Amino acid sequence: MDDRAIDDLLRELAPQVVGVLTRRTGDFDTAEDAVQEALLDAAAQWPKEGLPGNPRGWLIQVAFRRMTEQVRNEQARRRREELVAARTPPELRSAPAADDAYASDQDDTLSMLFLCCHPALTPASAIALTLRSVGGLTTAQIAKAFMVPEATMAQRISRAKQRIKTSGVPFGMPAPHERARRLSSVLHVLYLTFNEGYASTTGPDLHRVELAREAIRLTRMIHALLPDECEIAGLLALMLLTDARRAARTGPHGTPIPLTEQDRSKWDSDAITEGVTLITTTLAKGAVGPYQLQAAIAALHDEATTADQTDWPQIMALYGLLERMSDNPMVTLNRAVAAAMVLGPSTGLDILKTLDADGRLADHHRFHTARAHLREMAGDLPGAIEDYRTAANHTTNIPERDYLTARAARLAQDPSRC
Repeated sequence: MDDRAIDDLLRELAPQVVGVLTRRTGDFDTAEDAVQEALLDAAAQWPKEGLPGNPRGWLIQVAFRRMTEQVRNEQARRRREELVAARTPPELRSAPAADDAYASDQDDTLSMLFLCCHPALTPASAIALTLRSVGGLTTAQIAKAFMVPEATMAQRISRAKQRIKTSGVPFGMPAPHERARRLSSVLHVLYLTFNEGYASTTGPDLHRVELAREAIRLTRMIHALLPDECEIAGLLALMLLTDARRAARTGPHGTPIPLTEQDRSKWDSDAITEGVTLITTTLAKGAVGPYQLQAAIAALHDEATTADQTDWPQIMALYGLLERMSDNPMVTLNRAVAAAMVLGPSTGLDILKTLDADGRLADHHRFHTARAHLREMAGDLPGAIEDYRTAANHTTNIPERDYLTARAARLAQDPSRC
């Protein structure tokens, strides 16, 4: 098994192992730290020595030993050990065997997801903690998603873990009434996790396929648990319809390909059929939420056999509805692009002026990329070149940066090639 496959396996197993140890000890904070150390051990040993017979059991044993070491070496840990021992049956105080059926067969990922969306946390903290503990994102990537400094996000995650530790709420799936309270945060977490997988904020690859797939897997699990929740179905449809285009989004060397230039024969027709069926059925049920609207927009893109056949007027109208539901500058950005396709680039640029004055997207590469595209449509080539270069300077994703830099260079040398 190569290093990437091992990384994928560790990302899948991490929340499950944290869940097992949290269930057994009641100490989520210490369990999460211990599992991180066990993951480092596995990442160093497994490529050289090969996979153990039971990778999950191996991680559980190693992490449990790390927890024991922490408890014995620090006074604060000893106090927690006494608390855990007082409420843990004697038969559960030893490390679980690697072939323990309970430890090996039960997938606690969904319970971990709801634990991270704890009622003691603010929605922002719950989302950040879940992205870290379940989604496998780094603190830097989460900070990028929230548009805050990395140090701020690190403090937020640390405080979130401390609040869960001191709350005393037992580990496990919440009761139905409590589950409903946490659902919006859970869906937001999955949405951000999918977005990071589909369009990575940093690194050498445009996609982080394992994150997108994990977000889809978890959303399927929640949809099976709560099949009548329309926004869950809407989110699942959105993911399927968006991920269906992944194979056509990059060229042979990982270079991004814009939606209008993609080879649509490479799109996943099965995923499109499933997503369209899901959102069509869901929209007929009644109240419509933002995930359903985004899924409807994605369906309009996917159902167009060519870029010219895209129903931009309907997409513009849907973005208008979405904009009225939430104060999200990215929605306004997308509405500006849709308006440019329907009413001309000057209309789209006028909408972008309001975002420029707003300031929340001032340092975000997608704002400058969109404005560069609209300026290019309007014939303002110097302005487009400047915005493409600015966008390249603001992105930390290498393929995207290279694409934007090359786009500006080609436009400067030979506008007819762009």
